[in-house]
Amino acid sequence: MTPRYARHQRTTLAIATAVAAGALFTTGLTGGASAQTPADTFGKAPLAAAPTALSATARTALVQQAQANAAETARRIGLGAKEKLVVKDVVRDVDGTVHTRYERTYAGLPVLGGDLVVHTAKNGKTRGVTKATTSAVKVASLKPQITAAKAEKQAVSAARTLGSAKTSADGARKVVWAGGGKPVLAYETVVGGLQDDGTPNRLHVITDAATGKKLFEYQGIETGTGKSLYSGTVTLNTTKSGSSYQLYDTTRGGHKTYNLKHRATSSTGTLFTDSDDVWGTGSASSSSTDQTAAVDAAYGAQVTWDFYKNTFGRSGIKNDGQAAYSRVHYGNAYVNAFWDDSCFCMTYGDGDGNTHPLTSLDVAGHEMSHGVTSNTAGLEYSGESGGLNEATSDIFGTGVEFYANSASDPGDYLIGEQIDINGDGTPLRYMDKPSKDGGSADSWSSSVGNLDVHYSSGVANHFFYLLSEGSGAKTINGVSYNSPTSNGSTVTGIGRAKALQIWYKALTTYFTSTTNYKSARTGTLSAAADLYGSGSTEYKAVAAAWSAVNVS
Repeated sequence: MTPRYARHQRTTLAIATAVAAGALFTTGLTGGASAQTPADTFGKAPLAAAPTALSATARTALVQQAQANAAETARRIGLGAKEKLVVKDVVRDVDGTVHTRYERTYAGLPVLGGDLVVHTAKNGKTRGVTKATTSAVKVASLKPQITAAKAEKQAVSAARTLGSAKTSADGARKVVWAGGGKPVLAYETVVGGLQDDGTPNRLHVITDAATGKKLFEYQGIETGTGKSLYSGTVTLNTTKSGSSYQLYDTTRGGHKTYNLKHRATSSTGTLFTDSDDVWGTGSASSSSTDQTAAVDAAYGAQVTWDFYKNTFGRSGIKNDGQAAYSRVHYGNAYVNAFWDDSCFCMTYGDGDGNTHPLTSLDVAGHEMSHGVTSNTAGLEYSGESGGLNEATSDIFGTGVEFYANSASDPGDYLIGEQIDINGDGTPLRYMDKPSKDGGSADSWSSSVGNLDVHYSSGVANHFFYLLSEGSGAKTINGVSYNSPTSNGSTVTGIGRAKALQIWYKALTTYFTSTTNYKSARTGTLSAAADLYGSGSTEYKAVAAAWSAVNVS
């Protein structure tokens, strides 16, 4: 479990992916955003194992077909009579291979940590199954020995350590917990409210229904940051309604940007409108009606959508063509930003004095990538899987920044380099040598899973940098890096474009909710083999980069 830190310490960790914003002048046009040109290109011919871009209709048809065949699939892969499969997602590769991600139930109860992916060749034959647990899902009894009230009391107590003032849980449900080895009957209890730094609380506590022992807990609110005030003058897609314009992008799934006006910590807020379609002042303001933060949030959502679509063929966070929405001016002087699955939205605070909004571009990319992870692998936000969850957001947030190719903010492998949260001009995280932030891990050890997820992410961040750029000293876009290896090896990078493709394929087809670093190595090697071949330079580079961060 992630250890409990002092409150000021926990807040620092929570904003370890939060980036404050600077000055920006922005013009919004209804005529449509200028097309983004990716800084990286992947060649004219798509890779055979790369995902195809599915229309919403095509994806829905694949999901419905897979669900109709779920009982036969369960039988074919050897599940028990009490087990059923529920389709979560479907990915189809260029060569016709289909990867279907399922949640599992047992006797009608959700099996947490029981998710799996079935890989099916174009001819209909099963190529393999990737499971979150290898244990047979079976429990001796479906009758709890403790009451739901006892489980709820324990969960409320755990939430209080995070600052929640809630005196009751939002509810408890019976589940089968398979995330810790042998499956057991359990309660999953969720406690809401607010943490003591103002971040919403959505604590999930898993309690053994026979003994009352707490088995696991994780936070359902995933925190992070980005930057957009540094992007200079940008073009936004807006919508005219009557005599005014709305921050409503109908070309990218219907993304809207709302104002919480420094008061609300819940609800949607008020949609931003403007009379002349010229948004923001280019300066941060403590005013609750300031548009500049809204411009950054809208632009960040716009670029992130384009990054995923043009890089991976993914249409929105759920790959269903529908946008999330953004909220700015959350709370009062809130120094953070977060993704929340329950509202399917990004939320940004305005930082110290309400004059440092955390709406930067890499923040937007980071936050929406939490949503992508939730709707694909579902990496549990605790332990090693939590570190991989955070690293995934850093990796794709970095990809968004490079994709934007902005002269005002060139792409780099620094996280939060513009916000000066530390007060000394240093970034929040360094992908080339994560330990430079004073807490992140450069390489794997048996204690990595005990770190806060913003620190255990260092292992995967370092792997990604090495895979992209290689080890040793170099300068990229004016930034100097010097990446070490734990085994003294020299790693030659394969380029960020290929590294992103490998990580995305692994996330969407080989990672599960319980993936740890060892299985992440296996998953990325499988992805590299699919995309480039098992004897390829790319495959060998993946192996070398993991070995260089002590994952074997």
